[in-house]
Amino acid sequence: MGSISKIPEGTHTVVIGFGDLNGIMRGKRIPSHNWENVCKNGTAICLSALVYDMTCDVWDTPVANNDNGYPDMHIFPQTQPVPLPWEPGVAISFANIIGMDHKPVSVDSRRVLERQVNRAKQLGYEIMVGTELEFFLLDPATKKPKDEGIQVYSLERASELEHVLGPIRRHLTTCGIPIEQSNPEYASGQVEVNIKYDDPLTSADRVIMFRSLVKQIARQHGYLATFMPKPFLDASGSGFHCHYSLWHKTKNIFSNNGKLSEEGEYFIGGMQKYIAESTICGSMNVNGYRRKEPYTFCPTNNTWGYDNRSAAVRVIQGSENSTRLEKRDAGADCNPYLRIAADIASGLDGLEKKIKPSKLTTGDAYKDKDSPLLPNNIGDAIKLAKESKWLESILGEQMLLLCIQQCERELNFFRQQVTEVEIERYLTNL
Repeated sequence: MGSISKIPEGTHTVVIGFGDLNGIMRGKRIPSHNWENVCKNGTAICLSALVYDMTCDVWDTPVANNDNGYPDMHIFPQTQPVPLPWEPGVAISFANIIGMDHKPVSVDSRRVLERQVNRAKQLGYEIMVGTELEFFLLDPATKKPKDEGIQVYSLERASELEHVLGPIRRHLTTCGIPIEQSNPEYASGQVEVNIKYDDPLTSADRVIMFRSLVKQIARQHGYLATFMPKPFLDASGSGFHCHYSLWHKTKNIFSNNGKLSEEGEYFIGGMQKYIAESTICGSMNVNGYRRKEPYTFCPTNNTWGYDNRSAAVRVIQGSENSTRLEKRDAGADCNPYLRIAADIASGLDGLEKKIKPSKLTTGDAYKDKDSPLLPNNIGDAIKLAKESKWLESILGEQMLLLCIQQCERELNFFRQQVTEVEIERYLTNL
């Protein structure tokens, strides 16, 4: 149990949570007098909490269904509780999930990433991951931005939003999520926050907690924070950008005197080989594919380039330590464990098999007609995932089935709707 059982002085409640299939943080609030017991024995929670859709709808999944009675699992704290500055007396801890049989749960997405981290270690590598998340700060009543016009990187716009972004940066850093910077992004109400790099599991855990806590802080300051990938058709979408570097002992093996190494090229080659069939790891709902359009700073084809934000993989060269790869295809709402796991697995395959990347793209990647297009709708992404034995080997049979079920349910939901746009366009004219 160790220090995890120790809670900050004055704490009356400890929040313990984990990331579900959709990367949403779920869990329980524990009175301080019961915290030591939770540290020893865990606390039970319905296994369905791992596999809800984003509306908390429950369906028969491979692991939780009417036949098995929707069983429990146990959650145990895995991080030291830290205070929530905006909730006096409340601390938060990230959870570790264990089945009632004391074994890992097959559809715990964190375990998927854990396997790839262990694989890298067995190969003698340590992976560092830095994350960038874009999101919108909206008026809760209108669900529209309070500010007007695009002011990307504007210090005036940043100052306008400082009453909410300032607390986000400060409070999250206090909570163990080290924020490096923030800035207005390429749409009204849109911002980006960068989280300092760390090992993959820690980085993914921070993304889960980040999104939950940002929503809480924003609400306290009169905003609705949303990580929906494309809330407005005529505005920039929100992405999840991951920066990867690969280390052997103290050396960044992606760097050769500050330039991309041969090993870095192999890693890109692996990423490219599996990027299409692992698309669902970065977008498991219909909306996620609405941002996959040319000239939206979201990649549309299987390209790579040096410092090129129109490419799927952007190579950032610099010092020996800073040379890295940025993967740019996922939506801000994605499950970070699955996305990062698939990226690492594909890159390691590239290293092991010495997979060469495609021809380097220079200039406008959207005009690169020689590079295959990436899936731009959830139907195509589902088809590729179903056909991918590689993705099954990475996620596991049950996890892959669950992801496909989730995607199909989202697709079917939208197929069953008649939209207001359709009624306006067709009802009186046809």
